[in-house]
Amino acid sequence: MLATKRYEYLPVDQIEFHHTLTNHRELDRAKVAHLEKDIVVNGLFEPLVVWERNNREYYLVGGFHRMEAIQGIRRANPGYFDRVDVRIVTGDPDEIKALNLKLNSDRVDTRITDYFQTVIYLNNANWSRERIAEFFDKSVSWIDDIIRYAPLTTEAMREKLAGGELSWARARDILRKALNAPPGNEKEIIESELSRPAQAVAKPLPFHTTIKRLSSSVKTDPKRTFKVSTQDIYALVLTLRGKNVNQEAIERVRKAFPILWDDE
Repeated sequence: MLATKRYEYLPVDQIEFHHTLTNHRELDRAKVAHLEKDIVVNGLFEPLVVWERNNREYYLVGGFHRMEAIQGIRRANPGYFDRVDVRIVTGDPDEIKALNLKLNSDRVDTRITDYFQTVIYLNNANWSRERIAEFFDKSVSWIDDIIRYAPLTTEAMREKLAGGELSWARARDILRKALNAPPGNEKEIIESELSRPAQAVAKPLPFHTTIKRLSSSVKTDPKRTFKVSTQDIYALVLTLRGKNVNQEAIERVRKAFPILWDDE
């Protein structure tokens, strides 16, 4: 069972990297450089998360940018950060793999393709769809769609999904058409659909328009409530800011706060 075993001040050289536990994205060198300066001045505020697979055998699960920053500090300043604060977790390999992705998915810019391998892995490891959905704070239908459609995605589709050129909703529509096509025509259908011009996508919310719509909603339905997550609120803030917002974040806000769009 996944659990936090203890907190410890661990020698940094004892923390290893496991090939199945990664950052799911290339390290942001600018972020690493910023963390190096911040950690030197203020220390490591947030502990690294490590998995104790066997007694005194530790693998990094969460905090890859922080670990890279610490290693950079140590190269420039021998003797610095020989030990670091860590949260030691235990669990089965499939639970640790899921935790690794969950820690990454706390960032709003996590791509849906980052979930594919792990969701399918957990499904094959006999996790129920309800358990997977609860773990990732997603709906069961969202998990169902990944289990059904992710294995059918082509390399070109995955690249477009990862790059934000293709929405997951559009990808599902293409795959449905391919599944309904006569046998042998699936590849042709997918390639044809991908070659079509992209449909218009939702744009970041103008701040003043958002205030106006919220004000109108308060007047017409002051007791209206929304069930949202921290990720939804974070996505809303980034969307209102309007800079470097990916489609997944916009779609999350669109679903969580439908009154902010014209097509409610």
